[in-house]
Amino acid sequence: MNMDSMNYDVIVIGGGAAGLTAGIYLSRAKVKTLILNEGTIGGQMILTHEIANYPGVESISGYELANIMKKQAKSFGCDIRSNIRITSLQLDDEVKTIEVNSKDVYTAQSVIIATGGKSRTIGAPGEDLLKGKGISYCATCDGDFFQDKEIIVVGGGNSALEEAVSLTKYASKVTLVHQFDNFQAFEHAINEAKSNPKIDFVLESTITHFYGDEKLNMVDIKNLKTGAIEKRKIDGVFIFIGYVPNTEKFKGVVELNNYGEIVVDTNYETSIKGVFGAGDSIQKRYRQVTTAVADGTIAALNSIEYINKLKTETVDSF
Repeated sequence: MNMDSMNYDVIVIGGGAAGLTAGIYLSRAKVKTLILNEGTIGGQMILTHEIANYPGVESISGYELANIMKKQAKSFGCDIRSNIRITSLQLDDEVKTIEVNSKDVYTAQSVIIATGGKSRTIGAPGEDLLKGKGISYCATCDGDFFQDKEIIVVGGGNSALEEAVSLTKYASKVTLVHQFDNFQAFEHAINEAKSNPKIDFVLESTITHFYGDEKLNMVDIKNLKTGAIEKRKIDGVFIFIGYVPNTEKFKGVVELNNYGEIVVDTNYETSIKGVFGAGDSIQKRYRQVTTAVADGTIAALNSIEYINKLKTETVDSF
């Protein structure tokens, strides 16, 4: 690569809904843009079996929507690098520097952090050992492995209830385990789950232990009200209990709140000038594909304004 190919106007860190939207807006505005993503392009979006509340689209899988967004960004000239590792960051200076794979160094006048989040784990014994061996965090990825099997879904939010319904296409029985006696989900999601004959509910309970050698075969379910523990043979467990932001690389770099979320102002700017945040990695209440898209749009427009102001100040100084 020559030096010019390593220098950008804006670098977007993260290739989920927010990052791809930022890439679309930036590159369409003829801003030289690079998206860097440490995993597969699409973020949490690609784990969603069906998106039915995206305006203008009756129904689409998260994987399909992510691919459309990626295609749009590239068609406008956005460069995208995925499955890379960011090895160092220097964002305080006017020219921001990001090192990738300990060898490639990219620079930009502005950076948008849109690194999203990852699935929260229960933290019970056996969980780490049996991930991918009967324990899953993605119904779309692993649902068909449990054809005519009995499974458990853990959680009580929209994702847990919607994916529990989705998994009934494969499983013979789905037991939904939730730590509270009520659900934190939209009414339509609750009603759909409750009306499905394949779904049973175990409330005020949690899984405290996973058992199995090469494959999950049993769990302990603890009733949080009585303390009683039930050992249950099971073929699979799907966990949907929220997320943690992917912001480990930004500790001590930009301001984070107590939850590890990036603190941004009304312009989506972080504690560093020219560095913006968007999507599930920032401090916010609602986390949907539509809100991530909105975040990416606003962050991109403010980033454009920031670099245009820099260019004007540079011209005026001569």
